[in-house]
Amino acid sequence: MNEVVFRLIASVLSGVLFCMATEKLLGAIQQGGYKNENFMRWLKRKDNLFFNRLCVLTLCLLLSTAVVSLCFSFLGIKAALLISALPFMVLLLAFCYVDERYALKVKAVPTGRYKRLGFVYFFFVTSVSYLWIALLFFLARWNGSKIYHLIAYVPFNVMPLLLPALFMLANAVTGIFEKIRNDKFVAKAQKKLLESDVIKVAIVGSYGKTSVKNILKTILQEKYTVVETPESYNTPMGIAKTVFSEEFDGKQVFIAEMGARKQGDIAELCSIVKPDYAIFTGVCAQHVQTFGSLENVWLEKKEILKTDAQCIVCGESVTALAKEEFGGLEKVLFVDNRQVKDVELTATGASFALTVGEKTFTATTSLLGEAAVENVLLAATLAFEMGLSAEEISSGIKKLQPTAHRLQLLKNNGVYILDDSYNCNVKGAKNAISALERFTGRKCIVTPGIVECGILEESINGELGAMIASANIDKVIFVGETLVGALKSGYIGAGGNAEAMTCVSDLERAKNVLSDWLRKGDAVLFLNDLPDVY
Repeated sequence: MNEVVFRLIASVLSGVLFCMATEKLLGAIQQGGYKNENFMRWLKRKDNLFFNRLCVLTLCLLLSTAVVSLCFSFLGIKAALLISALPFMVLLLAFCYVDERYALKVKAVPTGRYKRLGFVYFFFVTSVSYLWIALLFFLARWNGSKIYHLIAYVPFNVMPLLLPALFMLANAVTGIFEKIRNDKFVAKAQKKLLESDVIKVAIVGSYGKTSVKNILKTILQEKYTVVETPESYNTPMGIAKTVFSEEFDGKQVFIAEMGARKQGDIAELCSIVKPDYAIFTGVCAQHVQTFGSLENVWLEKKEILKTDAQCIVCGESVTALAKEEFGGLEKVLFVDNRQVKDVELTATGASFALTVGEKTFTATTSLLGEAAVENVLLAATLAFEMGLSAEEISSGIKKLQPTAHRLQLLKNNGVYILDDSYNCNVKGAKNAISALERFTGRKCIVTPGIVECGILEESINGELGAMIASANIDKVIFVGETLVGALKSGYIGAGGNAEAMTCVSDLERAKNVLSDWLRKGDAVLFLNDLPDVY
């Protein structure tokens, strides 16, 4: 019985230490949508040395426990084994401390699923530790040699190398139950929406969804009480969580951002929300990685046009694709750029004459770039269809504030910072670079490139590099290893100044370069900040 208790205590203690040392895995898989394939991509990245550090930890554990156990053998087998556990614990705690220096860029959010996966992972690690220790104990008893008994538990120290596999197994197992649980939760949200009198608005597209959603909310608040899916909550669970939040109850309008990474996503989201109105911002090569082609992206996104929504406002890039197939439908409105005239774009905002219905008024906003003008046009057009007057729309536009991390203008110690770190599409990149060029001081761009473009990724980033080369930019910093090759090739191939270009491995090093280069009056654009899983 004492041996069983000893093994149980040892396995639980080991499980705690191992899980502490690999807590980062939870954050990485959360960023990857709890998909094991995304997690593996993070683990195998060239600049991610986490598994290498686990290998070094394993080697140190093997050597230290073996040497310490043998050195203290004169005290007896049990005493020597207990003493050898000290370097085991010290090294694991030291690993936890050192690994904090390599924290994920995106902090993990301790959601319910995060906690449940952590518990199952701990259970798996503890169980395997117990079985491993029990097997080694049996082998030691079977061998009978004192020397062998002293080093019998040394093989246990290879456990760190098994942790990523155990973690993925835990994620696969919990994923089965999470899907069942999530499906029930989403079904309840669907029923609540169906029974509610709230006006439901869907925002769909390859780009601009969050910005348009926030613009539309601000304008609609001139007439209605409004709730929207927060941040980039654009999945069935994100919508369901919003529906069951305190903010939802009693509101007149619900705006649901709808994202898609595979065929069927938009249809599923529309079946949940059943939108009364919608905005289709546009289509580009975003998510070609999961859809396979730009044509498949269009086939998926256009599902919104097949819904029973009474009015769907479509952006400029949708027009050429949809007019032949959906142009005859009265509910589908294609915005006309002639509604916008006398556009004046500055480094700190925009003004333009906007026509809604039969009225024209001057709109002014602190939002930046041509994309902001189109986004306001989309939102204003739908707001008019939802019963707002031109005066109410004009008042709402004046109250618009930049969406965080989407071409958000900040100022720090006399330096202008354009935070476009959540932008990840070609159209947005072009708009951001143009916005940067409007500043009068020296200009710098920091970017790791554009991801999720599948087979088009290399060509798209080559085009981005060429776009940067042709712009009036004094300093160029390419970050990371994933896409830098294509960026450099495009930049140099288009005649970019090689002396103005710097390549660094991560954002922290980019900031160090900037701290030596920037001075008062300069402007720097942070174009896309890749999550850790890329």
